[in-house]
Amino acid sequence: MDPDDWFSRHSPARTAHRTVALVNVLTTGEAGPEAVAAVLREYGEADPLDLDAADVAGMRAAARRLREVFAAGNVDEAAGRLNHLLADACGPVRLTSHGGHTPWHLHLDRHDEAPWAEWFLASSCMTLAVLLWDRQRPPGGVCASTSCANVFLTGTSGTPRRYCAPRCATRERVAAHRKAARNPDADGTAAF
Repeated sequence: MDPDDWFSRHSPARTAHRTVALVNVLTTGEAGPEAVAAVLREYGEADPLDLDAADVAGMRAAARRLREVFAAGNVDEAAGRLNHLLADACGPVRLTSHGGHTPWHLHLDRHDEAPWAEWFLASSCMTLAVLLWDRQRPPGGVCASTSCANVFLTGTSGTPRRYCAPRCATRERVAAHRKAARNPDADGTAAF
C-alpha cells in the first residue's frame, strides 16, 4: 500500500467532499445500498462494501443530523451543532491502523468494525470540525435555490456561497429575470 495514495484518498478535504456527497444522496432521495456504495467507492472505500437496507437507514438518519450543521446560520451555531453531535454520537479520539492494513489515522467511532452509520457520522463530524476550526466559518451551507436541497462546502475566503452549483445560481437568476419581466414596476421598466 502506498501511504501517499491512502492519504490523498482519505484527506480531510476528500472526507469533507465525501460527507457532502453522502448527505446529498441520503437526504434528497430514496437511495438504496448500491447508490450509497457507489459514493463510498468514489471516495476511496474498498470492496466489499456489504451495505444493506438497515445500514442505509442508519446512514440516512446520520445524514439528517449532519445536514443540520450545514443549515446553521453562522459559525457559532455550526460549532454548537457540531459540539452536540460530537458529544452525543462520537466516541473518544483514537488512533487506528486497522490492524496494520492502513497508515495510522484518527477515528471517532467506537471501534474499527463500527456500523456504517456510526463511522459515517463520526468521521464526518471530525472533518467538519476541522474545517470550522481551520476556516473560522461554517463548513458549508444548504443551496438557496428553491428547487434544490443539496448541501455544499464553503470556500476559505471571499463572499459566502449561496448555491451548491453554478446551474442552481443560473436557474434562480433566470427565474428572477422572468418574474421581473412579467411584473414591470410602475414606470414601465422591469426591476432587476
